[in-house]
Amino acid sequence: MEDIRSLVEMETGGKGEIVRIDGGEGMVRRLWVLGVVPGKRIEKVSSIIGKGPVVIRLGQQEIALGRGIAQRILVRVEH
Repeated sequence: MEDIRSLVEMETGGKGEIVRIDGGEGMVRRLWVLGVVPGKRIEKVSSIIGKGPVVIRLGQQEIALGRGIAQRILVRVEH
């Protein structure tokens, strides 16, 4: 069974593949410019429980995303 979670729900250090972004056209477009799109593999680098941004590694770059946006990015978690 697949383990699909939002970026907020993933554990720090967890890796996976983006499967869906539940957001409006503007948000999806902004994420696309950053390379945050379905099919990309990411690693969750850091976050503080309950507040602040979620930092992900995408290739060689690290990207900080607001929690509201991170909640809308769904990832198939690797085990």
